[in-house]
Amino acid sequence: MTSRTRTELPVLAEVIRSGFVEGRHRGSLVLLDADGGVDLALGEVAAPVFPRSANKPMQAEALLWAGCELEGELLALAAASHSGETFHLEGVRRILASADLDEGALQTPPDLPLDPHEAEGWLQTGGTRDPLLMNCSGKHAAMLAVCVRNGWPLDSYLDLSHPLQQLVLDVVRDASGESVDHIGVDGCGAPLMALSLTGLARAFRGYVLAEPGTPRRKVADAMRAHPQYVAGTRRPDTWLMREVPGTLSKMGAEAVQAVALPDGRALAFKIDDGAGRALGPVLARALRLLGVDAPVVDRIGEAPLMGGPKKVGEIRAAF
Repeated sequence: MTSRTRTELPVLAEVIRSGFVEGRHRGSLVLLDADGGVDLALGEVAAPVFPRSANKPMQAEALLWAGCELEGELLALAAASHSGETFHLEGVRRILASADLDEGALQTPPDLPLDPHEAEGWLQTGGTRDPLLMNCSGKHAAMLAVCVRNGWPLDSYLDLSHPLQQLVLDVVRDASGESVDHIGVDGCGAPLMALSLTGLARAFRGYVLAEPGTPRRKVADAMRAHPQYVAGTRRPDTWLMREVPGTLSKMGAEAVQAVALPDGRALAFKIDDGAGRALGPVLARALRLLGVDAPVVDRIGEAPLMGGPKKVGEIRAAF
């Protein structure tokens, strides 16, 4: 955030324990109406943030413009922050095999599965951190495959100067309608383009409203048709896309979230301190403000605080 200090950003979530406000999570949030206008803006919605993995639909679109032939669940996996479930790992191997590559080509950092249940099971069988398990390995496998197709260098596929990453930059600018004034490095090692939350929400809106058959729409359709490949069986992105038909949803690290509904309503927010525990309650409240009335919203918003075996409080939205 640029023009405000952290303490001046609005409180988006409160931590309530035994009737006492134990903590607060500040941040910024924007809601767009079906016409693309700003319906609600809290905090700094025009200032650049790193969307982290919420940028993945744009990275996947760039792959299609570069000639990537993935479709269906494998295209969804190319836009995923996967949980490390067996079907995710098998999908990554399939993408690599399509280009006569193996796991050794991945430049993802060694990691454990993103899903705690999967991580526990992996460790119990004697597994260790591995590049394949890192939640971005589907994206990286697809990047490598398109480099093979185009005869582009493999060893430098994560360099900003690489033809693929320059194409990603072009797509991010076009999808968001913004210039990209800050570029960093994501946790997976790929270039990371900063956008405003308003630009991020408008980009997601553009994906659900894109003309059928275009690369933009193909990405949205693959993600919505195969949400379990975008996230995992125990993740809110999957639940929302599965239970509210036509919705596109993608989280990013440091508590970033973007969602677009099929009629063009959209949202994007970032919890300033990066606390993922606040993401569900804030997302649920934002969805209700957009008019989404579905049981899954209650499920997403559940964030109980425990005192021993008993629930003694909750994390709740504060706007």
